Amino acid sequence: MIRFEHFVLDNGLTVYVHEDPTSPMATVNILYNVGSRDEDAGKTGFAHLFEHLMFGGSRNIPSYDEPLQKVGGENNAFTSPDITNYYITLPSANLETAFWLESDRMMGLSFDPTVLDVQQKVVIEEFKQRYLNQPYGDVWLKLRPLAYKVHPYQWATIGKDISHIENATLDDVKDFFYTHYLPNNAVMVVGGNVTLEQVKQLSRKWFEPIPAGKTHVRHLPQEPVQTEARFLETVADVPLNALYKVYHMPGRFSDDYYRADLLSDVLGRGKSSRLYQKLLKEQALFTGISAHSTSSLDPGLLVISGSLNQGVSLEEADAAIESVVDEVISQTMAEEELTKVKNQAEATLVFSEIELLNRAMNLAYAANAGNADWVNQETERIQAITPDDIQSIAQKLLRKENSSTLYYRAA
Repeated sequence: MIRFEHFVLDNGLTVYVHEDPTSPMATVNILYNVGSRDEDAGKTGFAHLFEHLMFGGSRNIPSYDEPLQKVGGENNAFTSPDITNYYITLPSANLETAFWLESDRMMGLSFDPTVLDVQQKVVIEEFKQRYLNQPYGDVWLKLRPLAYKVHPYQWATIGKDISHIENATLDDVKDFFYTHYLPNNAVMVVGGNVTLEQVKQLSRKWFEPIPAGKTHVRHLPQEPVQTEARFLETVADVPLNALYKVYHMPGRFSDDYYRADLLSDVLGRGKSSRLYQKLLKEQALFTGISAHSTSSLDPGLLVISGSLNQGVSLEEADAAIESVVDEVISQTMAEEELTKVKNQAEATLVFSEIELLNRAMNLAYAANAGNADWVNQETERIQAITPDDIQSIAQKLLRKENSSTLYYRAA
C-alpha cells in the first residue's frame, strides 16, 4: 500500500506526497505527460532527444549534475511511448536542492545551439549502436510499423528514422518544449523522509512562479481492429534465426489488460512457463523463448519472442508456438497453475515497491494515467482473475488475424 496525499498548484502542477519517515532519503520524480506517441510522424525521436537536452543545463545552471552530486544526490530519466520521467534521489536534508534544479530547467531550459548539436550527436550514435549495428537491434523498428498502421506507436522512442534527429532545428526543439514541458502537463511525486507541509512550501516557492502553458489536448488516431494476419521476413548477420509474434491487447489500466498480462506470463514468464517447458525443455526448438506485454497506456502488444536452435526452421518453430497458443485457447487451465502465476505477479509488485523510487514512479504513472488510486488496486485486480478469464482473453486476443509475425533469418 502506497499512502499519499496530493494538491495542485495554481499553475496546474499536480503534486503527490508519499511520507516514509523510515527512510533517510527523499526522491523527487517529475513525469511529463509526453512520449513518442505525441510526435509528428515527420519529426520523430523528439521526446527521447529532450530526455538528453534536459541534462544540458539551464540559463541559470550550466551544469545540472554538479550541484546535485555535491549534496549526495543522483538522477536519471527515461522516455517511453507514453511519458518522459525524470527523477532525483538524495538525502532528505538536502531536498530543496532537487526543487531548485527541477524547477529551474522547467522554467528556463538552455536553448544553446552547442548543447543541441552535442545531444543530437549523442542520440544519433545511440541510434546506430543500439538499433542499427547491434544484432536484432532493429527488431522494433520493423515490428512496430508491421503491427500499427495509424497509431503513433508505429515508431520506436528513438525515432522512425535517424534523419529526423539529424535535421532537428532549434525552432523545432523550442516548439516541442513549450508545447509539452509545462507545469500543467506534469505530475510531481515527492517521497521519503518528507512532510506534506514541507513539500507544499517548497512547491509553492520553486514551482508556482512558473507560468502555465496552453493545455495540450491529444487527438491520436485509434488503431483499427486488425482483420488479417501480417507477416514480414528479414535477413541479417545475426548468430541465430529468431521469431517474433505480436498480438494487439488492451491498454495499461483496463480490466482486460491484467488478464492479457497474466496470459503472457502463463505463456512465457520464466522456466515454468508453457512456451519454455514445451518448446525449449521438451522439444529443444529454442535456445530462449519468452512472452511479455508492452504495458502501454493506449492498446499495446502481447509479444512472444525466441531464438531458435541450429537446424530448426522458422516455419517449424512458428507452428510449435501456434500449437501452444491453440492449447491455451481451447483448454481451461488448472487453478493451481494460475495461482502460481498470479503469485509471481504479486511478488514482483511487492518487491518493486520496497524501493522508495519505484513507489514514487508507480504513483506518478497511475496519477498521470487518470487515477492515483490505481497504484494500490493492482494486486486485487490480479488476484480476481480466474482460469475462465484467461481462456476468454486468449480466445479474444490470440487469433491469427490479430497477429503480426516477423521471421528474422540469420544470413
